[in-house]
Amino acid sequence: MRLTRSVPGKIDRVPITHVVAIALAGMAAGLMNTVVGSGSLVTFPTLLALGYPPVLANVSNNIGLVPGGVSGIYAYRRELRGQRDRLVRLVPASIVGGVTGAVLLLRLPSSVFDAVVPLLIVVALVLVIIGPRLSARVDRRRGSVEHVGVSAPLAVAVMGAGIYGGYFGAAQGVILMALLSTFLRDELQRLNAAKNVLGSCVNGAAAVLFVATTEVDWAIVAVLAVGSAVGGQLGGRIGRRLDPRALRALILVIGTAAIVKLLVD
Repeated sequence: MRLTRSVPGKIDRVPITHVVAIALAGMAAGLMNTVVGSGSLVTFPTLLALGYPPVLANVSNNIGLVPGGVSGIYAYRRELRGQRDRLVRLVPASIVGGVTGAVLLLRLPSSVFDAVVPLLIVVALVLVIIGPRLSARVDRRRGSVEHVGVSAPLAVAVMGAGIYGGYFGAAQGVILMALLSTFLRDELQRLNAAKNVLGSCVNGAAAVLFVATTEVDWAIVAVLAVGSAVGGQLGGRIGRRLDPRALRALILVIGTAAIVKLLVD
């Protein structure tokens, strides 16, 4: 069994081994994005390891993970109750940021992306490492749970995270959780639900621009879409029971392997 690819100048068919690897990576990413973020640190290096060009892999990865984000939102729908006003203020910032980041990806030379990706992955891995410490620090300063309104600095910071997400995206969820936890006092599961919405808006806005203006590998997108959608549901149902240390270890191993491959190539 093979999937036909629709990218000019590329191999006409995708080997079944690639299909399986991409589907599993998409499932893991959907689960991870729903629970903690950083799913692209599994799928993007996987695509690189299979030989796909970095920019094409990034664009196709972004589009393919959108269904996983929608699936994760649905899985966390209970935690979204009562957050309408908050999201009405933050979603536009995420959309503007996502479109801006996508434009930068398309307008800057691919050599810039190739050069900066290892650094971005390093930044993402550092955020994965320090994320739990940030959450712990926020928990310590909370005397009680309070629902605080959205401030202008938070909206600006969310837009900045959106620019990063539209351009690259790996660990965008970790960045958003750090921002929401810093600026808002609320239950972490509710903040995680809001993070899923904002991250999906960034990916969705960037995906629309990518589809309209650039080359997309639809075979990769289709496989990632199915895998990430399944993973999003798993993240909502069982992801909270998984040991976050194991997830972070997996991210670090795969991310480090991606950096090595990029530097060697």
